[in-house]
Amino acid sequence: MKRFPYFYTFLALFSISLLSCTNQNNVQLAEQSIKQIQSEFVPDSRVALFKTKANSAQNSIVLTGETNLPEAKNALLSSLDEQNIPYADSISILPAKDLGDKTYALVNNSVSNLRSEPKHSAQLATQALLGMPLKVLKKRGGWYLVQTPEDYLSWVDGGGITRVNKSTLSNWADASKIIYLNTVGSSFKKANASSQKVSDLVAGNILKLVSNAGSYYEVEYPDGRKAFVAKREARLLEDWESSISATPTSLTNTAKTLIGSPYLWGGTSTKGMDCSGFTKTIYFMNGQIIPRDASQQVNAGTLVDSNKDWDKLEVGDLVFFGREATDTRSRAVTHVGMWIGDNQFIHSASQVRISSVDPSSELYDEFNSNRYLEARRYINNWEGNIIQTSKMYQDFLED
Repeated sequence: MKRFPYFYTFLALFSISLLSCTNQNNVQLAEQSIKQIQSEFVPDSRVALFKTKANSAQNSIVLTGETNLPEAKNALLSSLDEQNIPYADSISILPAKDLGDKTYALVNNSVSNLRSEPKHSAQLATQALLGMPLKVLKKRGGWYLVQTPEDYLSWVDGGGITRVNKSTLSNWADASKIIYLNTVGSSFKKANASSQKVSDLVAGNILKLVSNAGSYYEVEYPDGRKAFVAKREARLLEDWESSISATPTSLTNTAKTLIGSPYLWGGTSTKGMDCSGFTKTIYFMNGQIIPRDASQQVNAGTLVDSNKDWDKLEVGDLVFFGREATDTRSRAVTHVGMWIGDNQFIHSASQVRISSVDPSSELYDEFNSNRYLEARRYINNWEGNIIQTSKMYQDFLED
């Protein structure tokens, strides 16, 4: 009779051990489901967020993390339900609740630097131009995790944006606006270039139109500042959008205005740009918003060549360079430029310059010619994440 307490102790320990093993197995199954959902919904972590983890907790598991894709979370929970895995759901859906209704923003500087982490010392990931809309996902200190019109995720300091709610963004979208067209310039406090500057400006900056003032536009910034911009350096946005299109001539003309501009890792403005920031800027100024990085741009448009058959290329095609796949490593797309004809391409490398694939040319670029991968056509092709600049605001409002 005295042995029974030991028996019950053993039984209790055995049950605990069995539950522990079962729970650990459930954690492993849940982690497998998480990986499957990530591969399905977030093949590129630069444009979508799904950071989730399964943790063991007594008789079930606890799901923690965050995502900006409710459909991905729902798919994960459905997967666990189908496997009869008990869980507690603590996955946060972004935008974060503490943002209130101000889950959008308008860029408030000529160029706002967006970084890989919420600190000024972090790598410059990309840039956003004045007047551009952003989605705001969460806040950390004085920094905000934001998403650009082409879905790129990065951090911006609060001084570079003006947070707004959907109604305010809609009002901005409906208002008359101008777009700045010079490579660089300034706005002024009065309709006079001798007056005090309000800010610098770069090509692609968008400002709300207040009134016409002779040879100047009176404009308003997202934060309410007023300024004057010379009409010869800008156009009414609606007129510009209806008159432009990405053609071989327009793309080449835009590209050549940037010759000599400095290379800047993470740059996507006329202040400085990396290789994909350069091609992105060219197309933006001709009405198309294309993916951010070279390794993303290579997945858009239409393939026209992968064998150095230069005769197949047309002016405006994007040419990609990098490393071919081997048995031990995958292909890497690390550089991009734009074909301008006559066996030449223009690209940002040290500075924006023209290079040639012709060995007899004084502009011959042996390094890039030897690592050429393929060319893709964006003109009149919308495959991949390519959107019209005229739909930049509306696409945000419809999400």
